[in-house]
Parts: sequence; C-alpha cells; structure tokens
Amino acid sequence: MPLDHILQNQLRDIVGAKAAIADPAEMAPYLHEERGLYHGKAALVLRPGSTEEVARIVSACAASKTPIVPQGGNTGLCGGAAPHKDASEVIVSLGRMNKVRAIDPMNFTITVDAGCVLADIQRIALEHDCIFPLSLAAEGSCQIGGNLATNAGGINVLRYGNTRDLVLGLEVVLADGRMWNGMRALGKDNTGYALRHLFVGAEGTLGIITGAVLKLFPRPKETATALCALRDLDSVTQLLSHARAISGDCVSAFELIPRIGLEMCNRHIAGTTDPLSTKHDWYVLIEFSTSRPDSGLRSTFEKLLETAFEAGIVTDAVVAESMEQAKSLWRIRESLPEAQKHEGGSIKHDVSVPVSLVPKFIADASKAVTANFAGCRPVPFGHVGDGNVHFNVSQPIGMDKATYIAQWEAMNRVVHDMVVGMNGSISAEHGIGMLKVDEMKHYKDPVELDLMRKLKRAIDPANLMNPGKVVD
Repeated sequence: MPLDHILQNQLRDIVGAKAAIADPAEMAPYLHEERGLYHGKAALVLRPGSTEEVARIVSACAASKTPIVPQGGNTGLCGGAAPHKDASEVIVSLGRMNKVRAIDPMNFTITVDAGCVLADIQRIALEHDCIFPLSLAAEGSCQIGGNLATNAGGINVLRYGNTRDLVLGLEVVLADGRMWNGMRALGKDNTGYALRHLFVGAEGTLGIITGAVLKLFPRPKETATALCALRDLDSVTQLLSHARAISGDCVSAFELIPRIGLEMCNRHIAGTTDPLSTKHDWYVLIEFSTSRPDSGLRSTFEKLLETAFEAGIVTDAVVAESMEQAKSLWRIRESLPEAQKHEGGSIKHDVSVPVSLVPKFIADASKAVTANFAGCRPVPFGHVGDGNVHFNVSQPIGMDKATYIAQWEAMNRVVHDMVVGMNGSISAEHGIGMLKVDEMKHYKDPVELDLMRKLKRAIDPANLMNPGKVVD
C-alpha cells in the first residue's frame, strides 16, 4: 500500500531525491530475486549513502511501523532480499555505501562499508599482498553486507571457513534506529555474548549491517590446480583425506563435478571443453595453495596425484601448467549453475552432510529422486570438502518447466528427509529467506526454533526488519 505522504517526503529528504526511487520501472531490478521465484512490490526504494542515513531511515520507519527489506547486491537464491507482494515495505539498498574505510596489512584486517562489492575487497586486499578468501560465483556483483547477512560459503570454506569465520567486528543499525558500533579488530574479545554472530546469518531480520572489520590472510605465493577423474563416487572422500594429510592441510578448494554437469557446460558455455580424452562419471577440481615461497608445493601436489593413481583412487588427471589453464578448469565448475538454466527447470537443494557421508548421500538421493520423479536428471556438485552438496535436479527432457517446478516441495521432502536423517542441514550456505521458512518449521528442533523466535521478538518486537524471512 502507498506510504503516508509525510513519511515519504521525510524518507526522501534523508537520502536525497535522486536516491529515493518510486517509479515502478526504476524499482523493477530491486523487486525480484536471482532465480525468478519471487516477484514483489515495494512502497519505496531508498539508497542511503551513510550509516547515519540508514539509522534515520530506520528510526522513521520504526515510528510509523513501516517494515523494511535490507538489500545488498540482490544475488541471493532464497528470496531473503525480495519484498512481499503487498507494497507495504521500504527497500533499503546499500549499494552507495561502498567505501573501504581502512586496510591494515600488519594486523591482516580490512574495514569496509556493507555495500562494498566482494570482488573489490578481494582486489584491494591483493594490492596489499593479502587475500580476502571469500569467493563465490556472484563475487562481481554481490555485496559484503549480503554475504555477512547470509553467512555465505563459497569455494574456500574448507581452508578458511564461512563468512562468519572471516569477520571480527560489525556495525549494525538496530530495529529502533540505534547504531551498534562493534567495529573491533580483535582476534580475542571474551567480554560476554559475541553479538556479531547474532547478525551474521540473520538475513537482515535483526538489524541492518552497515560496516564490517574482516580478516585478511597472506597472499598465496604458490598454487597447484588439477581436474582429477575418480574411479567411483566413494573415491571422493578418500582423495580428500589423502590430500589433506599429504599437504599439511594446504587444500584450499575441493570441488565435485559430475559428468552430466561437464556435458551441460560443454553444450551451453562458450570456452569450456572436456579437459580429458576419456569420459568419466565423476571429477574433482582440487587446488593447493601456500603463502610460503619455494615451499615445494608443486612436488607435494604431484606426489598426491602419483599416490592416488597407484591406489586406484584417481584414474586420470590434467594439471594446470599456467594461470590461464587453471582458470579454464575453474570455468567449468563456476559455470555449472548457468549451464543448468539452459536445460530447463532445476529443483535445487543446498544441503550439507558429514563429509564421510557425501558419497552415500549423493548415491541414495539420486536413486530416490529418479524413482519418485521419472526422467529427472540429478546434477550433484559443489564444495564436498566441507560437506556441502548442491543437489540440483534438472527437469526431464521435453517436460514443461512449470509442471516440473510444481514438484519442488515434494522433491524437497524426499531430499531433505534424507539429509536430516544423516544429521545434515537443509541449508548449507544460501540461507533461508522466504524459500525455506516452512522447511525450518518442519525440521528445526522446537527448542532451537523457540530461541530464534524469542531473539527476534526481543530485538525487533514490532517485526519490522525483513518480516517473513528466516523465522516465522
């Protein structure tokens, strides 16, 4: 519904006329999410330029009981940054707040606005001979505030942890408009509750993250990358265990790729080719890295492959001999979601199970969905080094997309029941948003869900911060 005229003018005055969007055509990019599952409406889109402006917006909305949807790069996959359809909400888009406030290579920290694009943070870190290791497919457009709000994962979690593990301090505008300044660059701070962890992964339901102090790491001086063909699916965990042991935990990425996914990339993604002359059912893209110069990393990597061949774990492999060759191998993995779009509808499951159970989960889940949904095509891939599998299931060839997508909830139940039965999680790195609120109610421990609801009520009693997301 339309905003009160006085409130609309008040909000426009806070950010300036050019940063307040009311025209439906200009609003359009802010109203839907990446997968096209959610198309909402908003009363107004605001693009503040500072934390102070965010605080004034929230204060005005709190006084008028106007709900707010915080939004970063809008690259999320669960509808967490999409508005509802009643046009009652104000979208607060943080893209103008994109400054690096400080970088401290001595202490290995970088202090940033929430609207900084992830790739820009990575680039600036490299300029100071450091890395910020969070890396994911949307890094050219996603913003760090959104990464923090969803506790994003990506390809380097095995080595460096999730986004939650990469943040030291936060600045947050609370639901009543107050600002919490927790921007401490401390590795140790044992003074009570670690409040930053309430807001990381909360998807804007408890407050709006406006700034962060992030961890940096020494820039790798050597890397080694290979695409390995596996003897069978069980070999994936054997290779991972062997790689971690032989490298002294220098494994920075370990990504599973199925044959069907490789073929989809070759069909639809320009510049991708089959790296090996013989077809195989399963592949792993593995990368070692170290910040030690002259570490002998390449010889260790070659030793891994040699012993894996001797043990029959790996049946073929191609080792990147240059940065360009490594990029071409990574292009296959990074293009998998895009390639699937060209194959019609895809019912997606971002799940995690204990690493040792990854092969069993993939085998059992593939068998279950193909038995229950005739002709569907499982395309399981992803960060198996940390137990995260993107168990995406492409539609049967020739089926109508809408007819297939209508089976989403039924397939979820088959897959998610299996995941929970293995003490896994129905969301490994994409969050909950609107997409999985009902799944949370179905699977979450009642005590845990009750604690989450009590936190929400205590911090946002009027339910104005991203209502209807994460916790109902």
